[in-house]
Amino acid sequence: MYLRRSAFLISYWQGKQLYFENYLTRKKIAASIETAALLDFFSGWKQEDSILRRWPEYSPSSLRNAVQRLVNETFLQRSVVRKPVLDFAEDSLRKWGAWNPAAGYFHFSTKDSYPEKITPEAMRGLRELLQSNSVPLPIKRYPLARTLHFTKEILDEEFPRLLRDRRTWREFGKSPVQRESLARLLYLSFGVQSWDHIPKIGRFALKTSPSAGGLHPLESYVLVRNVQDIPTGIYHYDSAGHGLQRIRRGTNSSEIQQLLAGQWWFREAAFVVFLTAIFHRSQWKYDYARAYRAVLAEAGHQCQTFCVTATWLGLAPFCTMALADTKIEKRLGLDGISESVLYAMGAGTKPAKK
Repeated sequence: MYLRRSAFLISYWQGKQLYFENYLTRKKIAASIETAALLDFFSGWKQEDSILRRWPEYSPSSLRNAVQRLVNETFLQRSVVRKPVLDFAEDSLRKWGAWNPAAGYFHFSTKDSYPEKITPEAMRGLRELLQSNSVPLPIKRYPLARTLHFTKEILDEEFPRLLRDRRTWREFGKSPVQRESLARLLYLSFGVQSWDHIPKIGRFALKTSPSAGGLHPLESYVLVRNVQDIPTGIYHYDSAGHGLQRIRRGTNSSEIQQLLAGQWWFREAAFVVFLTAIFHRSQWKYDYARAYRAVLAEAGHQCQTFCVTATWLGLAPFCTMALADTKIEKRLGLDGISESVLYAMGAGTKPAKK
């Protein structure tokens, strides 16, 4: 048998304890300098018994136990051949190249970080937080600095009104969203408006939100629950052809609540859009981890465009980053590495005024 250290390990101190973590499998162990030496020894494929010659001062059983524990925790990989074929997840994450470990660690360590249900204890904890600590002020000022004051204008044209009217809605009407409204919203938020041709390089999509390098790594998937003349189900939005490609039939309010990490206040939305990223599009040009920030920022650009456009259409939009990541990716048929969900937004009709 052959052993090799996983390619996706990081180590760090927390207080006085050293930890090792495999950010692909999200396994974490408290470790020692001896563990580090053992992992360093298997930096490349070596026969398992070579450890006995390397550390003759330890008993064979203790060494084999240490190795078995590290295999069980995914820090060491075992194979009957010296150069095995990589499994799909490992091969996909290796293609992140220089984005690892910084972007890879952040990507995996922040997935599935919400419980499946919002418990009464969690709500009680939030109330206690609000009672014990004042909410941080959302502004910053320099009281001793000289200030050049602007005249506050009363801007009452349509666009300023849209910006002021944009809110996150948590209640929705029972009537369906019109098919035409959804089509307009998807096109103006995510659709290709035109193409820019650059000689000897290729063509680049022009959309209503900016994208680093014009690469547009984001894709949108629509969970339809209550839209006129569109069967319930999950669809991929074809941003160039302006159409919905059905991935799966059927959905309901409970599924929306489940995929949005138990947030019951969104369950009656007429539809939900999941924004995903195909990371290779950005990695093709930007081979450094900071580009992961750009992908996240682009999700924010598109979400704001979505919310303002939905407001213009008279809908009740919302957005959230509280996601059941792995469940969403399973529903969409994504591997969560080469393509992964980043953001969710949706809308419904406005509720009747009480």
